[in-house]
Amino acid sequence: MNYQTLNSGHKLPMVGLGLWKIEKDSCAQTIVSAVESGYRHFDSACDYGNEQEAGKGLHEVMTQGIRREDLWITSKLWNTYHRAEHVRPALLKTLQDLQLDYLDLYHMHFPIALKFVEFELRYPPEWVYEPEANQPRMELDAVPLIETWQAMEALVEEGLVRAIGVCNFGAALLRDLLASAKIRPSVLQIELHPYLCQKNLLRFCTKEAIAVTGFSPLGAQSYFQLNMAEAGDAVIEQPSIREIAKAHTRTPAQIVLRWGIQRGVSIVPKTSNPERLQENIALFDFQLSDSEMEAINSLDCHRRFNDPADFGPAAFNTFVPIYD
Repeated sequence: MNYQTLNSGHKLPMVGLGLWKIEKDSCAQTIVSAVESGYRHFDSACDYGNEQEAGKGLHEVMTQGIRREDLWITSKLWNTYHRAEHVRPALLKTLQDLQLDYLDLYHMHFPIALKFVEFELRYPPEWVYEPEANQPRMELDAVPLIETWQAMEALVEEGLVRAIGVCNFGAALLRDLLASAKIRPSVLQIELHPYLCQKNLLRFCTKEAIAVTGFSPLGAQSYFQLNMAEAGDAVIEQPSIREIAKAHTRTPAQIVLRWGIQRGVSIVPKTSNPERLQENIALFDFQLSDSEMEAINSLDCHRRFNDPADFGPAAFNTFVPIYD
């Protein structure tokens, strides 16, 4: 495994297992299988709805001899917990579910603040405020990002998290945050794949010493079952990808994932298939040439699959754009 050294000094494994959309009944065993395959980095979130099950898997591997300090566990603060008084309780709930004393990395999941939902009423609270309403909607809350960030900084100072970061931010929001932050974000997690290369944002993060993690690193594969992508959107079906895969005797998925880490980005592909778990981490014994990297870069068409401006109105009767 290769590692990325963060501005906090900690070392983030370049490949992790994304827990988004991993079913509850298979989550614990998937983590056990992943550890057996060499994974030490797990990317979770309150909103994924499977942190209790993930906690069972983490507990099992640690009882089998894996040390806590050898694992990297990321989770994310959900949108309904942006007010300062809700940040610490939200983290404590995540720690309880994951059966951990601390997180390695805690992200702000979206730059979207939603009205608070009591833990006892609904957890995870998801996107809409009243699911039973005739027209369920998101209820936005006017919380400055710096208020949330300062509450997250307090978690670092308390020793409950080792590093903090943000997800789904652009350069403008990052610049604003950096102007006021006492603790700089260690990691930016964004959608990143050959159809969405995010060249300028990666360049900005390199300049500011902010590491980048790419979610949905295979592009459309994560979105078929959500009806947010069609078969023709699959990056791994591109002729150039398949040609490069043939040249290296690798799968198209391995080529796309190797492209990601070769750009200096950590990645968190999702799978619960034991064979795919092994395939997705077997990326460090080959290298793509400059011409192969450029051929993959040329697939960039600024295609974003995970955009609140698109899924918000369709699923939640609310238009909440965060990208230009």
